[in-house]
Amino acid sequence: MSRRLRFRGESRHKVDGKGRVSIPASFRRVLEQGDPDWTEGLNPNFVIVYGDHRRKFLECYTIQEMEAVEDRIAEMPRGSQKRRLLERLFSTQSMTTSVDETGRIVLPAKLRQKIGIDGEAYFASNVDTFQIWEPTVYEQEELAKAEEYLDDLPEDFDPVQLLDEEGF
Repeated sequence: MSRRLRFRGESRHKVDGKGRVSIPASFRRVLEQGDPDWTEGLNPNFVIVYGDHRRKFLECYTIQEMEAVEDRIAEMPRGSQKRRLLERLFSTQSMTTSVDETGRIVLPAKLRQKIGIDGEAYFASNVDTFQIWEPTVYEQEELAKAEEYLDDLPEDFDPVQLLDEEGF
């Protein structure tokens, strides 16, 4: 088995009137590796979780990563409030899609409207998932939060120190 690929990087891509947008090439390699049914010549499948009304981005999971989440949900007691909530957020409010031969996906109008995407989409990696944002919202929400957090830390703070904190 080859090493496990991870999502890395960020990029902006044009979205055409039909909702077609190119997936970054490096992301496509991870999607291929994370789809157990993918072989050379086929298009990789993955899952887009659009979530509830508060979510301002689309979270994209490889098939294997989504199955790992679903396995954890399936271990919870049937009918429990937590399980029902997670089922709704990860199963009901999601869709499986595939990358086409040209490296693009179609973002349905419902999903584009939900997060406000018009002419461009911003792709941001999250190690084992990636997110799709409307570029301005990403800058105002995510980048602003990260910068604010870093601004509160000492000037000589090295973010690598976060890896040594409890819980890691």
